[in-house]
Amino acid sequence: MSERIEVLTDLESGIWLDKFKLDDSTGPKLDGSPHWSIDKRTLRGGPSHDVDVVTVNNGTLSFDVLPTRGMGLWRGDYQGLQLGWRSPVRFPVHPSLVDVTTRNGLGWLAGFNEWMCRCGLSSLGGPGIDTIDNADGTRVEEPVTLHGRIANTPAHFVSVEAQNDGAGRLMVRGTVDEAMLFGPKLRLHATVETDAGSNWLKITDEITNFGDEASELQIMYHTNLGEPLLEAGGQVVAAARQIAPYDEGSASAIEQWMSYAGPTPGFTQQCYFLEPIADEQGVAQALLHNAAGDKGVSIKFNIQELPCFTLWKNTAGASDGYVTGLEPGTSYPNLKTFERQQGRVVVLAPGESYRASIQIEVHDSAVEVQALADRIHGIQDGGGPELHAKLHPSFSPDAS
Repeated sequence: MSERIEVLTDLESGIWLDKFKLDDSTGPKLDGSPHWSIDKRTLRGGPSHDVDVVTVNNGTLSFDVLPTRGMGLWRGDYQGLQLGWRSPVRFPVHPSLVDVTTRNGLGWLAGFNEWMCRCGLSSLGGPGIDTIDNADGTRVEEPVTLHGRIANTPAHFVSVEAQNDGAGRLMVRGTVDEAMLFGPKLRLHATVETDAGSNWLKITDEITNFGDEASELQIMYHTNLGEPLLEAGGQVVAAARQIAPYDEGSASAIEQWMSYAGPTPGFTQQCYFLEPIADEQGVAQALLHNAAGDKGVSIKFNIQELPCFTLWKNTAGASDGYVTGLEPGTSYPNLKTFERQQGRVVVLAPGESYRASIQIEVHDSAVEVQALADRIHGIQDGGGPELHAKLHPSFSPDAS
């Protein structure tokens, strides 16, 4: 096996490359595709000024990694099929321009336009006051903002790699610290990889508590899809033991949790919490496919790492953010206080690490889409999930 590794950013060593390109003419030959590339550029002007973008093209699937925005994915393309969504926030926003405390803690939305962005690491979910009751009887109250800080934190180390093993592997690695004095000290080692000529990419994260005290961890992979894949008549297929609504509006439409309307100006978002069912290897998979059933995107994850799955539906007007989110995580996006009470907040001892991964796959034929849908239905084992028509006390703090 031969490989080529290049460091694009290393703050400790004073390395930062404004531009970089590695492809089939300068790197190893890959059996899976004769035409592949990894291209790094830095955006200039407007709210994207100084945002780094690493574009990986495996010859069939291409996607943009944003080291400046917590190693999230901006957008992708698979043989002309657009992957991602059309956010009112048109371009990647530099974190320095996102004040997460505005609009009562909803300011995170001012930078939200990614195909996949991480929520966390020390908190995720809705804004509010997180109340912690200590063992000694004291109480700590701490304000938390929507979906935490990691998506607005730049990586301090970034490298790219091309290996000619097998079909050929292309990788982007990044390290991001979410840390402060008298606060969490969490380090994200993120790897985004794909094989040459393949229809998939995989994200593997290792999150380490590098402090000397225990630290809480929450992470959710907010994976977002819009047109042309999302459309009236599109459906999501997922195996679940039970499905609970996030709020009363979601509860009123729970029988239609799996189906989508077209762009509807004035639509109020709906959200459903699924307890996923996995196969014999502990792997769960959720599929979104279009109305014709001949194109789809799926997300695969291990329920030992990511035991919770959130389905977010925001079929608003096309200019207002017509989008759905497939979101595996360690918890559901409720206020952290409630998720802690439910035992869904991970606690890392000093030096301890937590590993999680997701794999996103594109399906571009009716045969392939149907085969995966049948497989997921098979995991469901014939019986449908238990649908909670009312707010449930295990999933919603507003349940009576």
